Amino acid sequence: MSLRFSTLRRIPGGVWIIGFVSLLMDISSEMIHSLLPLFMATALGAPVVIIGLIEGVAEATALCVKVFSGVISDYIGKRKGLAVLGYGLGALSKPLFALASTSGMIFSARMIDRVGKGIRGAPRDALVADVTPPEIRGAAYGLRQTLDTMGGFLGPLLAVGLMLLWSNDFRAVYWVAVVPAFLAVALLFCGLHEPRTPVVTARTNPIKTENLKRLGVDCWWVIGLGGVFTLARFSEAFLVLRAHEVNIPLALIPLVMVAMNIVFSFTAYPFGRLSDITSHRRLLQMGLVVLIVADLVLALSHSWVGIIVGVALWGVHMGMTQGLLNTMIAHTAPADLRGTAFGLFSLLSGLGLLIASLGAGLLWDIWGSASTFFAGAMICVLTLILTRFVPEKSE
Repeated sequence: MSLRFSTLRRIPGGVWIIGFVSLLMDISSEMIHSLLPLFMATALGAPVVIIGLIEGVAEATALCVKVFSGVISDYIGKRKGLAVLGYGLGALSKPLFALASTSGMIFSARMIDRVGKGIRGAPRDALVADVTPPEIRGAAYGLRQTLDTMGGFLGPLLAVGLMLLWSNDFRAVYWVAVVPAFLAVALLFCGLHEPRTPVVTARTNPIKTENLKRLGVDCWWVIGLGGVFTLARFSEAFLVLRAHEVNIPLALIPLVMVAMNIVFSFTAYPFGRLSDITSHRRLLQMGLVVLIVADLVLALSHSWVGIIVGVALWGVHMGMTQGLLNTMIAHTAPADLRGTAFGLFSLLSGLGLLIASLGAGLLWDIWGSASTFFAGAMICVLTLILTRFVPEKSE
């Protein structure tokens, strides 16, 4: 316990600022996203496959845009400006959800929001590594993820309270979500002081062939594994839709995401700290096993208790793996190519997420919800086999 708090005291202030910015933006985003599948299905009449397509394209766009923002941040040697731009776009997108009257308008709002997320993601993740000593990077990523995920359960809790207070008025809740988004941008702009020189090597085009080769075999293995891994983890919108299927009251369905994010939040830092002192490969394999169990529980359950158990296991898996993959990239990529490495990792992950979410929606519409989660479990097994070939040095 004393070691854990000693490590917390060593984490730089910049990581705490980034974490609280993530918390505020996630409160805003999750107030919207925890209700969005239901809003689209009930108020706008969108079929599940369209919901899956919008979620997949939006999230994949965010991950793919990280490539360009990561490369640019490496080339100019600056991260904060891109992060402010990305969070600013995210804040500007929030009022559009409250104004939307068609699926097309929701899609536009989601794209602006996710482009902003893509712009800020790789520079932010690289900045955490830039300011943190290597021996506690797992703890730093775990802390940022914990604060981010706290927003992930505070947002849906607020959404539930306001939905009950305002008789299921989706749009009123969406207007309230605008406030924390703009607070996040203000905190980042005023509170974070970027290191004067994040990287010290001579700057060249990060995507030149020789620079891509400098990433090394270990880093490329982690990047490739991330793409396959994301195929097994489709959009969390399907967790919300699964809860709706077992007749949980409409206003209470966001509590599903609350449950997942509480577990995610409380496990992210301990598992991040554990990743500093144990095998990355073994921890990733354990996380995949937990996701397999979560998928099976969600596929087979017919009551709200089973759904909550499956969602909680999904949260444990996220706590074990989300920060871990970032730590593995930070450990294997050269300092002057970290932004590029995070961007490439996100590109493959984005393509995986697009395929996974579209496929999950199609399976759901054709064969039912159970087939979606059974397919996820099968892909987890494939990913588990591939982890055996991750180079030892990446640990």
